[in-house]
Amino acid sequence: MITISICMIVKDEEKILERCLQSVADLAEEIIIVDTGSRDATKEIACRFTDKVYDFPWTDDFSAARNYVFSKAAMEYIYSVDADEVLSEENRRRFLMLKETLLPEIEIVQMKYANQLRFGTVYNFDEEYRPKLFKRKRDFVWESPIHESVRLEPVVYDSDIVITHLPQESHAKRDLENFHRHCAEGWRPPKKLHGLYARELMLAGDEEDFAMARDFFAASAGDVGRDGEEMAQACCVVARAARQAGDVVAFFKHTSKVLAEEACSEICCELGHFYAEKKDWEEAAIWYYNAVYETRPILTLSSGGREGLEGLIRCYEGMNLPEQAAVYREELGRIAAEAGSGTEELQEYAFGERTQEGEW
Repeated sequence: MITISICMIVKDEEKILERCLQSVADLAEEIIIVDTGSRDATKEIACRFTDKVYDFPWTDDFSAARNYVFSKAAMEYIYSVDADEVLSEENRRRFLMLKETLLPEIEIVQMKYANQLRFGTVYNFDEEYRPKLFKRKRDFVWESPIHESVRLEPVVYDSDIVITHLPQESHAKRDLENFHRHCAEGWRPPKKLHGLYARELMLAGDEEDFAMARDFFAASAGDVGRDGEEMAQACCVVARAARQAGDVVAFFKHTSKVLAEEACSEICCELGHFYAEKKDWEEAAIWYYNAVYETRPILTLSSGGREGLEGLIRCYEGMNLPEQAAVYREELGRIAAEAGSGTEELQEYAFGERTQEGEW
């Protein structure tokens, strides 16, 4: 049986920390909790479960805090836990079975992160794999009978354990402020985080967030070091920021860049919104229709579903065509019902191909 260190970073989690720890505490040989500046009873609650509670000055760097808490671990594997996670009894049993049977060559265990859509998080699908259990010390292994080389890719196992995500509130505003601060200081996000920044803006950003992010994404749209997917993501953000600011030249510059390559649902919706604001219902309807039926979303699934259909309904009501509006209202109701049952057909898009190792 393997031994496990639970590692957590926390701040002001008094409302949910005990719930989390009660569901996982007896699964591990030690619990290590790093507090990054709580002003509530978080540390007192943590001390009920472990004597390994440490302070770490917050530096706007989650990786630094994670690395610090990982450095305190002493067991064979590290289970990285967030305070808003809970394991059900069924998944606790699965975890214990995994603990008894895990093969020593496995270096990362992925677990399903569930309940995303219910709380309006910045993801387009309700369940995804995330790396959660890590081998603390890696064994380097030579491979191949000829031209031998050291295996560099970790051995990853996708488990059947499902972690229930139960956040108290959205962290989008905090995340967007952190993105803006680091980018303003010259940080160039790698591709995965570039997409996450754009997605979080499109899903949860307000007008102020878009205005703050506009310069970064305008530069990104013209960055020859970015690929076509990143360029399209950046143009989606700048197009919305420009529309909100009334900058028609910048709006059409960035929508045209995407249309010249491969249109996406987000850009079609932005064009629909632009013409709808001018009450040009016929032109707006063309773009909303393209958003739903002729293109695919690259950042937000709703642009190819609810957002586009709501736009079509407004357009046909604006043109005094209630029967056509009713057709799209029925379609919207069908999608809403399927989303409520967790089977929304558009989940298959999930930004193209859903990756398995931490691409979320």
